[in-house]
Amino acid sequence: MNNQQSTVEKVNGWVKNSVGLKLITITILMLLLLIPASMIKSIISERENMNQSVLNEVSQKWAGKQQINGPVLCIPLVYEYAIEDEKADTKIITKTKHLYLLPEQLSINGKIEPEKLKRGIYEVVVYRSALNISGNYKLNLKLDTEGLKEIKYDKAFLTVGISDLRGIEDEIVMNWGKQKLNIQPGSKLSDMISSGVSIDLPNIKDQIDQSIDFSFQLNLQGSQNLSFIPLGSTTEVDLQSSWSSPSFNGNFIPDNREVSDSGFTANWKVLQLNRNYPQTWVNKNMYKAMQYSALGVDLIMPLDDYQKSMRSAKYAAMTIALIFLIFFLVEILNGRKIHPFQYALVGLALCLFYILLISISEHSNFNIAYLISASLTSLMILLYAKSVFKSNKFTGVLSATVLGIYGFLFVTLQLADYALLMGSIGLALILGITMYFTRNINWYKLNMETE
Repeated sequence: MNNQQSTVEKVNGWVKNSVGLKLITITILMLLLLIPASMIKSIISERENMNQSVLNEVSQKWAGKQQINGPVLCIPLVYEYAIEDEKADTKIITKTKHLYLLPEQLSINGKIEPEKLKRGIYEVVVYRSALNISGNYKLNLKLDTEGLKEIKYDKAFLTVGISDLRGIEDEIVMNWGKQKLNIQPGSKLSDMISSGVSIDLPNIKDQIDQSIDFSFQLNLQGSQNLSFIPLGSTTEVDLQSSWSSPSFNGNFIPDNREVSDSGFTANWKVLQLNRNYPQTWVNKNMYKAMQYSALGVDLIMPLDDYQKSMRSAKYAAMTIALIFLIFFLVEILNGRKIHPFQYALVGLALCLFYILLISISEHSNFNIAYLISASLTSLMILLYAKSVFKSNKFTGVLSATVLGIYGFLFVTLQLADYALLMGSIGLALILGITMYFTRNINWYKLNMETE
């Protein structure tokens, strides 16, 4: 019986005092704690998807992304062809084609006023825009005259593409030369412009080989994005807004732009040589080429709370490893035994930080949520560690480490463009400090004795 107790005591002592076994146990605990950390990431993704669904719902009721395409001038052409059938009889076939003309000059001046709408706890950015669109056409017709029977000048029309017609706030009046023309809903060029408005032009026969000015004002609301197709031989777009976080997209970036806390201004200049479609063509679908030449701006949230929370959760493994490292070094340097269950409680407290962060940030400013979550978690860990360490010195070291970790993480989240640089420098410093404080430990001769 004594031999059995002696064996059990030896095993218990080995389990309690073995550095290698303790490292293995801590590693297993860290791996197990990655499970709740992964679940936290799933929760953040779920909440972010809910936010996106609210954004889509509000966009459906307000107006979605807006793209302005046009105006495109279309003139019907009637051709006649003589064709012989199998009996050598000649038949006359009449075919209608369409001549498409783009503006010589196209100028767009716009002001975008963003608004924030709330649905429950979620916030969505939408906008109202006032766009002044003007330019001119040079009606120089260069046509294939073979078989051309008639040019229907009296059936010419303009089409302006507007991707979401629900966003039109006021009546649109087209100034064509000295005439004011009414606009009709619907696109007459459905293959190239799926959604838009059309304008029937008066007989333009007398205006051939002349330059015709046009202009109209478009008050348009939308959400997330506003873009344009540069149809002019020379297209100039000038936008200004009070939104301080634009993302310029499309195939062309602004020639000049200024972004500040008070908003942004941007202007583009695009020549016909910069895009892959001509100024005039007959019976061709230029939809893909036109879409490829789009330019515009997204009104984005600077770095929304869900993105910040997800990025912070990606540092969960590093945070747990560093805190466990401090606890382990206390065991080595102070000879204080810490049970694996105590490690587990500290790890769960660290995981709780991320749940607090995402839940509080949905109801307040992210920075405030971060301060509250980090303070509660740090206080919980430090009070618990003080009773475990029985040493003010090592509790102070842990306090500095915890505050350093959360401070470093906060700075990293704010500097989105330098996150990788900050992270790599931080890890290098942590590794260097750990190597410094453990440089004199003889791990082969280390014998953890019970108190």
